[in-house]
Amino acid sequence: MSEHEESASIDVPADARGKRSTSAFGRAVIADALSPIDPTGAAAAGREANWRSGYLSHLRRLVEAGLADPQVWQASARSGLDSIHQRMVVGDGTTAAWPSDPSAGSLHTVTVRGTAEPASDFVLTMGGQRLGQEDLDRQLSTWTERGVLEPGAADAVRRVAEHPEWLRADGHTFVALGAGSEMGPVKALLRWGATVAAVDLPRKQVWKRLSEAATARAGVMHAATMSGELDGAGVDLTSDVPALADWIAGLEGRVVLGNYVYADGAANLRVSAAVDALTQRVLADRADAALAFLATPTDVFVVPEEAVAHSLDAFEHRRSAAKIIGRPLRALSGGRLLARQYRPGSTGPGIHDALVPQQGPNYALAKRLQRWRATMEREEGRTVSMNIAPPTRTQSVVKNRALAAAYAGAHRFGVEVFEPATSNVLMAALLVHDLHVPMPTHEHPWQDEAAYAVHGGLWRSAYAPRSALGLAALLGLGSAQG
Repeated sequence: MSEHEESASIDVPADARGKRSTSAFGRAVIADALSPIDPTGAAAAGREANWRSGYLSHLRRLVEAGLADPQVWQASARSGLDSIHQRMVVGDGTTAAWPSDPSAGSLHTVTVRGTAEPASDFVLTMGGQRLGQEDLDRQLSTWTERGVLEPGAADAVRRVAEHPEWLRADGHTFVALGAGSEMGPVKALLRWGATVAAVDLPRKQVWKRLSEAATARAGVMHAATMSGELDGAGVDLTSDVPALADWIAGLEGRVVLGNYVYADGAANLRVSAAVDALTQRVLADRADAALAFLATPTDVFVVPEEAVAHSLDAFEHRRSAAKIIGRPLRALSGGRLLARQYRPGSTGPGIHDALVPQQGPNYALAKRLQRWRATMEREEGRTVSMNIAPPTRTQSVVKNRALAAAYAGAHRFGVEVFEPATSNVLMAALLVHDLHVPMPTHEHPWQDEAAYAVHGGLWRSAYAPRSALGLAALLGLGSAQG
């Protein structure tokens, strides 16, 4: 890493002793996001002594407080974003501001052109089987009936299947930040013949895989590189925001800026803040740019009344064995195990809380940052594709033994965990849909988040997710180890 990169890397601020605490940072940001809508909640978040485990209730409170009024929801998003950018620092500076002219130099472009013909129709793969039109329609109906996804998501995928000409997304350039991500749309887009501008870390194995994928498919991949060679492709988003913004500004076509970045621990928060700073610069240069995100299913969401009713019905009609086992477990655990997800008799939208403590507060805040940005840009009238992706067996999940075990046992509680090959094509289809079909006008931003959600059944499961997580992990332990 060069001296410039070290001096211009984004980070949380240091305290008087030089310590950089993401817990202190997260606590302050959530308190700021709560401040304009729930002063009592803001004070409670600011006093939270153990942020690493105590953050769960405060992130839920953000959603609950914003539900009453769309303007309150938007005010919270604005305050949260402002707090992040006012508190983050670059290098030894005091604010998240990079130099106007990056001294590290400009980025170059290396282009890889595919050798295959573009896909002529939309095909989804499940369990190694390719689903044709009839099979796809049947599978979408099955998922809808079982509550694996919201009906709007199934309808959106059907529209894409009916309009295969949409798949190439002519006139668009997809900027994939975190292009090597398992959940990202890069391979699907290239198969369909689209143009992708790939951005990822300078890791040879990542670029080898991306280059091979692009060559074997039909699209065009532009790679951002400092060296001018594909062998040296890659940038560090936490330090190369100015150069990358300039590079994106020069791309042809309508830019679709897709955020698929992920890192472990504190690095995830840093790179997510850098991406949002980059987003602001891109939107200033490219007024017609669209944004794309994948929301995590393990968060707090407002869900439609129909999802609440589905869940309550599932609880009432669960198997006799589940009822027999569930009663003593709830009694012995003080109601913490196998609790119903929503209160009986609930009307109107419900609050679904699937935050997973094992993922930690940095991950939760990084994903909430994306939701805040999506809320603000939709309010400005910008095209935003932010859809909830299903639980998926990605490497970042299965390397966490507790999460891997919980996913292996999730089917026992009405939750379907997807394979990456199915998830990324399904979510890429929803992205293409969102570029061609305007989002319906909704009264509240939560409805935008819920419209095309593919939550894997979490919203409509009989049980509150955390009340079943430990048991799912216990039941799935053998399968996960296998």
